[in-house]
Amino acid sequence: MGWLWAIIVGFVLGLLAKLIIPGKQHSPLWLTTIFGILGAIVGNSIARAFGVESTRGVDWSRHIFQIVAAVIIVYLGDMLYVATIGKKKTQQT
Repeated sequence: MGWLWAIIVGFVLGLLAKLIIPGKQHSPLWLTTIFGILGAIVGNSIARAFGVESTRGVDWSRHIFQIVAAVIIVYLGDMLYVATIGKKKTQQT
């Protein structure tokens, strides 16, 4: 169940990150989900470093760290994806 939850959270965080980032992102949905999972992991780690372990109710501060990390990772990952795909398309022509 833990993996399923990680995939769902990663999917949602990845989509939220794509909505926040201006412009069009070219990475496929499966890669966006992986970036979202990484954003959740990194965001949780940063939240723990700032002393946010868990709170009662909705843990807004931890979620903010996760969204910020997901936005950064989706942005950088999409840039890397476009750079990699762009090189492949140039070599094929």
